[in-house]
Amino acid sequence: MKYLLLGYTPAAAWDAATADAPTEEALAAFAAYQRFEKELFETGELVGTEGLAHPALSTTVTRGPDGVTETDGPFAELKEVLASFAVIEVTGRERAVEIASRIVDVLGEPIEIRPIMGEDFAA
Repeated sequence: MKYLLLGYTPAAAWDAATADAPTEEALAAFAAYQRFEKELFETGELVGTEGLAHPALSTTVTRGPDGVTETDGPFAELKEVLASFAVIEVTGRERAVEIASRIVDVLGEPIEIRPIMGEDFAA
């Protein structure tokens, strides 16, 4: 079964102006995460993972009474913003929780686990 792991970070802590200058702590956490990524790629459980650009660079497309419109920036003001995602293919929810728990332990930020609907999807 495939799961989408959504990584969130506090919006106030994510400063677009300093995004290119990570702290030593952030670099150490990222290195630990990269080692875990390698392990999951080797087991075949990690399908792919990507970090996302700062929310200020996003575009939101919505449909309203006047048709479809495009707005710069995130759709809503949030305390936490989506910072990354990973797709994993594992035996089930329990394994997905184990993997997400290790990521949270390394990065210290919440991970949302969402099943990906496909042939093997069962609610």
